[in-house]
Amino acid sequence: MYLYSELQEKEKDGNQIRVCLIGAGKFGSMFLSQSVTTPGLEVARIVDLDPSRAKLTCKAVGWSDVQIDSVHFTDDALRAIQQDDFDVLVEATGHPAAGVKHAREAINNGKHIIMVNVEADVLAGPLLAKEAVSVGVVYSMAYGDQPALTCELVDWARSCGFHVTAAGKGTKYLPQYLLSTPETVWNHYGISVEEAAQAGMNSKMFNSFLDGTKSALEMAAIANACNLAPPSNGLQFPPCGMNDLAHVLRPISAGGQLEINGQVEVVSSIERDGRPVTNDLRWGVYVVLEAQNDYASKCFKEYGMNTDSSGKYSAMFKPFHLIGLELNISIFSATLRGVPTGSTKDFCGDVVAIAKRDLKVGEILDGEGGATVWGKLLPADVSITKRYLPIGLAQGIALNKSIKAGNAIGWDDVKFNVTDDAIAFRKSMEYLFLARDK
Repeated sequence: MYLYSELQEKEKDGNQIRVCLIGAGKFGSMFLSQSVTTPGLEVARIVDLDPSRAKLTCKAVGWSDVQIDSVHFTDDALRAIQQDDFDVLVEATGHPAAGVKHAREAINNGKHIIMVNVEADVLAGPLLAKEAVSVGVVYSMAYGDQPALTCELVDWARSCGFHVTAAGKGTKYLPQYLLSTPETVWNHYGISVEEAAQAGMNSKMFNSFLDGTKSALEMAAIANACNLAPPSNGLQFPPCGMNDLAHVLRPISAGGQLEINGQVEVVSSIERDGRPVTNDLRWGVYVVLEAQNDYASKCFKEYGMNTDSSGKYSAMFKPFHLIGLELNISIFSATLRGVPTGSTKDFCGDVVAIAKRDLKVGEILDGEGGATVWGKLLPADVSITKRYLPIGLAQGIALNKSIKAGNAIGWDDVKFNVTDDAIAFRKSMEYLFLARDK
């Protein structure tokens, strides 16, 4: 409470919270648009592969020339992280290997980390969070993104004494989207290639939203932060509107569709026949909670909660999320309170690479949102035991075996360099958690 009052005091004292942003893309630009109207906050450094483009981004979101000139722009992320003129790092590149490298450098330099990069968090977040805690810095999810907002709802429900039956988000999904490629993606969005290009829309990024990979990554992040179970064979994406969450997302034994009472799941805004779901949750997040006694169930009814037919299960949801426009909450929570807005605590869920089509020996995998693989959420112990390849490392890596469409790709199916930093770190994390479970 009262973050704003603390920020006003910092502004008054000239003691601003200083930020280094890596990645001035869509998420970064949304944060930058808010930074100039927020007291007590200063963007000290902006790192981007194209610094001149990052300056144009600042101009486009309302920065003055004076404000732009006050910031250090660079394309050298590691050197920027090593400087002492900022307090918190915002990692918004979306590149898993780069995200791991940047986070580790920040930890080594005593900087708090806001990990916008869910790809990096799912690839190695359990170990990154452990390392951050060991040196006393905050490793946090990004408020405004759906994982952090879902974690907030889970924390609210549990702190109120409710059992969390399900948690997750909404999205637009149909089973055929699994095979979507960057070449076909715009057909599903109902726009032309030319319109997408004019809007600066990245086909691989939008394809990862559509083919279920991004959803799998976000649900893995939530599972790992909240100790919730992934479904045993991937997300099911049941069509479901806001008013039906408690009915659909209750256990099978209670008449619902949940495999496990206490799992993550994504609901679709489209019925399987293509009709729109009534009161869909496409842009929002939810938690389904279970009353622990008859009195609480009675209160659900008395106070107008949307329940299932038994009155035992109810849902709380947030219909929208504002992505980078809300990121400040994470920055201030980390620096002023020393508390993350959601953070990995365990290794419950993993996202593995699945072949979109028959793949041949020698083919190069093109990663998240590409034409060769999509990401499937699985329990982490299954992924590690079966030696499946994480989707975060299925980029620019060659196959040494043919893989049939629909099959998971394993470590033994690819040629990889054991000395690669991201691979070595991921392997060390797998060994750590395997040893824990023995």
